[in-house]
Amino acid sequence: MARRNDERRTALIDAAIEVLADVGARGLTFRAVDTEAAVPVGTASNYFATRDDLLTQTGARVYERLQPEEATTVRQRTGASDRDTYVMLMHELVDRVSAFRTGYLALLELRLEATRRPDLRAVLTERVRADLDANVAYHLAAGLPGDETSVKLLYLAFNWLIVEQLTLPGVFSPADREQLVTAAVDRIVQA
Repeated sequence: MARRNDERRTALIDAAIEVLADVGARGLTFRAVDTEAAVPVGTASNYFATRDDLLTQTGARVYERLQPEEATTVRQRTGASDRDTYVMLMHELVDRVSAFRTGYLALLELRLEATRRPDLRAVLTERVRADLDANVAYHLAAGLPGDETSVKLLYLAFNWLIVEQLTLPGVFSPADREQLVTAAVDRIVQA
């Protein structure tokens, strides 16, 4: 029974991601989540004590789904530690995050909502800080070119590039995106 409950909870959180991406934080209600998840009305309210609880768990879930697959991680760890590999890794990162369009849009909604909800802000801050620290540690351990500052600058640059691609896709063409990712690594990362 516990596994079924965990699967149902995950399905409800995934539905919340879709609702956030589609109608925004103001439209995230238990009823909207129930409808998106195709479950009986009242199901979400049985799994989440409050809307804040739903928002907080949704924030954590987006980051779970943004993690690369194990095969990608293994391939990255066994690759060369040179600039070409670094450029490839950054292209894969931008492509992977951009491919989860609803997740990233939901995350933007959650970030805005976090300005008004301290518990959500704490969860997102902890998760983003942990991911950034893990990226820096991986970068340094892998011996990739650049330093901690270059990792942080690329994080900032690529986050906004992804926002542009998902919210105003006509600003940069796919070819522009490819060129910009490569140029960002070339200009920010010093060997």
